[in-house]
Amino acid sequence: MQSPAPDIRSPNDRNLALELVRVTEAAALAASRWSGRGQKNEADGAAVEAMRTAFDTVAIDGTVVIGEGEMDEAPMLYIGEKVGSGGPEMDIAVDPLEGTILTAKNMPNALTVVALAERGNFLHAPDIYMDKLAVGPGLPEGVVGLDSSIAVNLRNLAKAKRCDISDLTLCTLDRDRHEELIALTREAGARVMLISDGDVAGVIAACMPGSGVDIFAGSGGAPEGVLAAAAMRCTGGQMQARLLFDDEAQVQRAQEMQEGDPRRLLSLEDIARGDVLFSATGVTTGALLRGILRTGIHAVTHSIVMRSKSGTVRFIEGHHNFARKTWSTS
Repeated sequence: MQSPAPDIRSPNDRNLALELVRVTEAAALAASRWSGRGQKNEADGAAVEAMRTAFDTVAIDGTVVIGEGEMDEAPMLYIGEKVGSGGPEMDIAVDPLEGTILTAKNMPNALTVVALAERGNFLHAPDIYMDKLAVGPGLPEGVVGLDSSIAVNLRNLAKAKRCDISDLTLCTLDRDRHEELIALTREAGARVMLISDGDVAGVIAACMPGSGVDIFAGSGGAPEGVLAAAAMRCTGGQMQARLLFDDEAQVQRAQEMQEGDPRRLLSLEDIARGDVLFSATGVTTGALLRGILRTGIHAVTHSIVMRSKSGTVRFIEGHHNFARKTWSTS
């Protein structure tokens, strides 16, 4: 008789969450050696290699569904690659270095990110753009909607939070394509927080008390959208999204990767569902996490790990003495 498939709904998911932190730590430590050196490709390559090596010790049968690209475009952590040392079947979403330019320029908010779910529970999205809208937990379901104007969304959000629109802050990427969104937000009376890169951190900020962000809106990478949705599942936030296509070839690729109309409005459950684990480690200091602090052979990492099952968000500080390690992150 075939035994039931193992999953992350067990006491072992606590151990697995810690293993994911070790994966993002390894990538962050490797990338941090390139911080401020103006070489984004080298920083990204170091993070990818370190993350892929770290996955060899994680007790899962993982398949990369959000990664560095197609197999012929990426040497490792490509879509469809198998990772892990064996165990429960899992879907893996990764961004070994969210903010390659941020790292190269030693600017805030560069992260290394991993999310994990049971097989089939992440949206399989090609590397295209995605329109995103996200707010934090504790709000009425459907308080904002991607098909509503930003003025209506801000008005409804202010009502739900029992505050004035002028008390709200919208976070978005500083891009020319967001000029109208920014103008309409300010016209409605809300503030705008612009970020140069790293919209995973921007979406998560909408869920973090004290971040100063009430709502995230705008378009960014679809892979980053899946990672952000995984974090939202853990924090209890709300998110809607829609894939944005440049041509029919992209539409066809999306149809091959997922069920349903690829142009449909996506709910949070459409993007990430079931039990989800999420981990991120700071490479450079930002609003969410402090970056790597190095002093000779010693380094300090700061990470966040979340579990949707418990709704727990933990911040972990790691101290690494490389004189005692048998592997190198250089």
